[in-house]
Amino acid sequence: MAIQRMDNVLIVVDDLDAVVSFFVELGMELEGKGPVEGRWVERVIGLDDVRQDVAMLRVPDGPGRIELAKFHTPKAVSAGPEDAPTNTLGIRRVMFAVDDIDDVVARLRTHGAELVGEVAQYENSYRLCYVRGPEGIIVGLAEQLS
Repeated sequence: MAIQRMDNVLIVVDDLDAVVSFFVELGMELEGKGPVEGRWVERVIGLDDVRQDVAMLRVPDGPGRIELAKFHTPKAVSAGPEDAPTNTLGIRRVMFAVDDIDDVVARLRTHGAELVGEVAQYENSYRLCYVRGPEGIIVGLAEQLS
């Protein structure tokens, strides 16, 4: 048996609209948004009395997707500080290839994003950086150099 594809990555958030706006500014497209609740979801995720709003975003013309979830019940719990460093255990970032890293960073800054370090060049191949967006979400950006 083989894996068919990676379908999506889930990020639990508190301010769903702000995080959706951040990823839309990055260039993702909102596929849909709505409530999710009921026994079926409780059975899948192992929690009782689940009531959440979910937004699904996709990379244009690509298979990559991010699912954002805002839990109303049970309340979400914090795994650590919002500004946890990049070497904290667990999923730390999602990386995107972009055409113009400087433009993307400037646009994301209008949504409160800050550089984690700086934009750096790896040999003659890539310009790379990490930005911290709403709720401490770290997004990696990579611009391939020609």
